[in-house]
Amino acid sequence: MPIATSENILKLLYSYNPWWRDGILPKNLLKPTRRLAYYEAINLLTHPDLRRHVIISGARRVGKTTLLYQMIETLLGRGIEAKKILYVSFDHPLLKFCGMDELVNIYETNVALAGEAYLFFDEVQYASDWDRWLKVFYDTKPDWRIAATGSASPILAQGASESGVGRWTVIPVPTLSFYEYCEITGVEERPTLDSDIKPTSLTKLKQRDLLDLMNCLAPLQKHFFRYLTVGGFPELALSGDSYYAQRMMREDVVDKVLKRDIPALFNIRNAAVLEKVFLYLCFNSSNIINITTISKELDNTPTVTISNYIQFLEQANLIYVSYPINLDGKKVLKARPKIYIADAAIRNAVLMLEDVLADPEQMGVMVETAVYKHLASFYFRSNARVGYYRRSGGSEKEIDVVVELPQGRVFVEVKYRENAVIKEKEAIVEVSKEEKKAEAAVVVTKRAEDFGIMPYDTRVPIMRIPAHVFLYLLGHAEKALIDSFLRQC
Repeated sequence: MPIATSENILKLLYSYNPWWRDGILPKNLLKPTRRLAYYEAINLLTHPDLRRHVIISGARRVGKTTLLYQMIETLLGRGIEAKKILYVSFDHPLLKFCGMDELVNIYETNVALAGEAYLFFDEVQYASDWDRWLKVFYDTKPDWRIAATGSASPILAQGASESGVGRWTVIPVPTLSFYEYCEITGVEERPTLDSDIKPTSLTKLKQRDLLDLMNCLAPLQKHFFRYLTVGGFPELALSGDSYYAQRMMREDVVDKVLKRDIPALFNIRNAAVLEKVFLYLCFNSSNIINITTISKELDNTPTVTISNYIQFLEQANLIYVSYPINLDGKKVLKARPKIYIADAAIRNAVLMLEDVLADPEQMGVMVETAVYKHLASFYFRSNARVGYYRRSGGSEKEIDVVVELPQGRVFVEVKYRENAVIKEKEAIVEVSKEEKKAEAAVVVTKRAEDFGIMPYDTRVPIMRIPAHVFLYLLGHAEKALIDSFLRQC
């Protein structure tokens, strides 16, 4: 007896699309906070002149599905006919027996009939030949607009580069920034700030204005500690049960990716080795890694396998890979990457660390991880390279994060410790003196009162900024981008 009959598919589609009955999207599917990716996606999807499909990429539970529902609500509010809007998740077991072309044909024949339509495909990477069919729909259905989500970003990007050139755009969705976390959880102490305030502009403030700003943001520090332990996943951030949040991270964000998503997408037969690689990276987050060393630690697993698995973990949005940036313009030979877990709280959940807030070493790792994530996410839209700098010689000197922009470089050193001392011979000071392309230099500190311009004669001032302030202001700077999208709508 056939499983994927037209009748069964239609029943599934009606269950996925309750607005077909009354034109209303159920409130339980919506969240009030709209992130930057929403504004980017809806602006591109509904652009009057530029026709593009939208691919939204991010880790599990990061809010991709919510973003689709928010877009659907916007379309319904603009008067788009309900049955012209289709949502479907290819994660559903029934759709393993039905291709994308068959599903769309059933929808078009029985529901939408002809003309304009907005199609929303969740977890599109599970649909066979998804990129080929999106290309076909783009070329043959000029009145259709399509938005899709996926948890394996380079697979989506590869599809975009091979079939989707000029047809669709990939928009990444990272875990919540600290600013977004404060907004979504309704932190009462959030101050009202000028839209042009950002970490790299603090050197221009007068001392009194800088002191006022730091005093306004000081109450956020206690929320910053919870952010580091619970993480930037919207649903888990709203949970009052931290133990539940960490358990969900292990089971839903990590285990499903390691045991199901990656093995299925990349044809991995032995997921146990993949889990060991990820555990090793969790233990060594924020460190420069050596593939040969990992191989020896993991019973001489071939280095090619280790390299492939690290690539798969990056593609599944579980880790960031930071490569060295050579300031003299020469290629870095035998470049060894730094690895960061995609969200500091993922590492806590996987390693089941206790009392991390009282452990200076673990706090240092978590804060550097959060700093890198925020910088990589914020500067993504600027076509920037985000890596690290290491100077070889008698004593190796390092800058934790370097952002290489077309117009210059931003240097960030994380010194999350009591009485952090930056000596004149340290890399960030030397580079700030020598580097002609330096745009800004920041030292991220621990204590709320540890801020101000450092007393060194450098090309750009080196600004000490407490971690909670640095991350909050970096997230706040995205508001200017959101405001620009609102003006376009």
